Amino acid sequence: MRKPYPLYSPTMNAFPPAAWDAAARNVSDLLAHAIEYAPPQQALVVFDQRCPLAEVLAAAYRAALPAGRFIDFGTVQPEEVLAAFAQLQAGDLVVLVQTTSFRLNEYRIRMELFKRGLKVIEHMHLSRMPGEQGLVYVDALAYDPAYYRGVGHALKARIERARSGVVESGGERLVFASPFEEAKLNIGDYGAMKNVGGLFPIGEVFTEAQDLEAVNGRAKVFVFGDTTFHVNRPATPITMIVEKGRVAGAENSTPEFDNMLEIIRAHEGEVWVRELGFGMNRAFSRERTVDDIGTYERMCGIHLSLGAKHGQYQKPQFKRKDARFHVDVFVQTDAVFLDDDQVYRDGRWAPA
Repeated sequence: MRKPYPLYSPTMNAFPPAAWDAAARNVSDLLAHAIEYAPPQQALVVFDQRCPLAEVLAAAYRAALPAGRFIDFGTVQPEEVLAAFAQLQAGDLVVLVQTTSFRLNEYRIRMELFKRGLKVIEHMHLSRMPGEQGLVYVDALAYDPAYYRGVGHALKARIERARSGVVESGGERLVFASPFEEAKLNIGDYGAMKNVGGLFPIGEVFTEAQDLEAVNGRAKVFVFGDTTFHVNRPATPITMIVEKGRVAGAENSTPEFDNMLEIIRAHEGEVWVRELGFGMNRAFSRERTVDDIGTYERMCGIHLSLGAKHGQYQKPQFKRKDARFHVDVFVQTDAVFLDDDQVYRDGRWAPA
């Protein structure tokens, strides 16, 4: 038996009582409205208590799932967790609350659980969001079905009708002179999807240009993902120059940004701009951030991916075995146009 991880109590961390209440309320709403969980479905929550945010979320699920089974990952062997998964039936729920990322075998846990027809809510890398960042994370779990589903589906429809798009940032323009690929939704609406759940918080619609070489222009990057998957915020936004879908240069760059570009070039030859992400989570903004880049990806505004890797879209110029990098960069989003329609203004989405 492994030694239990040290426990944290509410009196030992920075979470005020209102944050514990908000976490319980937001988790309950997610279960009811996004996951559509209800007894007699079983619920299994695998958690650890290695950071305050993990403890807050575990407590929130205890309140929302009084009949659920709870396993402290720090007090059992991985085989015991795998055995608990095996007892579940298709349609049952698994929640993973992870300070870092649980390691049970060589496979990604969520993907294996999806293959069994289970609903999955995964929270990971919670230790990357210490102190007040945990409050932001809790806010990001709030689920507004009318907003996410209404605006999300409207964005998807408008993206798929568009023949072109423009992102304006700090006086710069990045032009997508191409129709877009079928837009993918991460909005808590799983009715038309094979799998129910995923990595939380949610809030994103994403696509990419059908013709990647039709992407040209300049964009102000105010945050990018570094080599440790943390948010890197330069003192001054970096002006990224894009020519024929590739990063051709960067003004006001930093050593960290240059290093990231060089790493991609060393393995892939050039730096492609692929994903065009329409982040929808209003808990995250330019001013309100968290350190985990995978969580911050839902920030309300535009993000792009650098590197040839994208599992959702296959392009003939990329071989899966050679595409290694998918690095998120976040654009100082002032306005977004699809054709001649402005769909983003004043920090909000307003698709026609």
